[in-house]
Amino acid sequence: MFEEPDDDENPSERAATPEARAREKFDEFRMHAELAAVFEGPRKFEARLVPLDAEVARDVQRTMAKLEKSKVADTPLLPPASEDDARRLLNLPQKANLSTNDYHVHRRPGEVMIARWLRGDEVEWFYERLQAHFNAAMGQFREEERQQHGWKQDPETLKYLDALDTIDVKMADRYAREPIKTHRVFILSTQTADEMDIVHLTDYVMSVGPAAVVGEASVPPDDGATESDRAWFFKLFALRGMSEGEERMCFFTFMQKADESGW
Repeated sequence: MFEEPDDDENPSERAATPEARAREKFDEFRMHAELAAVFEGPRKFEARLVPLDAEVARDVQRTMAKLEKSKVADTPLLPPASEDDARRLLNLPQKANLSTNDYHVHRRPGEVMIARWLRGDEVEWFYERLQAHFNAAMGQFREEERQQHGWKQDPETLKYLDALDTIDVKMADRYAREPIKTHRVFILSTQTADEMDIVHLTDYVMSVGPAAVVGEASVPPDDGATESDRAWFFKLFALRGMSEGEERMCFFTFMQKADESGW
């Protein structure tokens, strides 16, 4: 899923500064860690894929879109006026008799919507896995870059490698976990990919196969599948907050076959 660097290219020359190049890698691994932590449930936590009622799916979709538009400028923070909608979404499993941890899937031709709720200990497990995925990816990349470029000893490359070594991020801080718990704020962040490889997501991350997610009619061909066959527009909403004294999360994913019209 990660692109390998060009061995002939000095890593410090691929961005404006060595620090900027290191930051780019941090952002890349942060997003991939989130993707893995959100979707590894069937592989790690015995999560199921279960049908999601069409009306519930549309309600979650509309409410997430409304919340996204309401965010405080240039932040993932939701304003007080949006808190009732956010709290309602986080409490939906109780109101609509939906299981937490599982993936609730609704399909339309060329489209898939997936909702997943976490609460209590499930939230704790999510943060542990999020940090573990980030640490593993960042640690492996640091070692590979040292092996490939450390011998060059030019100042810019050494600055870049040193900048990689200084990255020590607590992913829970990036997710604003402490403000959520302390100040009872609601946070909504998003991640978008114009062309998500559906086979990578379903086979590698989830271990369920594409048919379980997108349905038999939308599965890429077994033989000779092209990048276009496997490409889906992907948008992930991550809503977090406190309700009834415990941490709760709602992840909502909208996917559409990349050669279809946009959402």
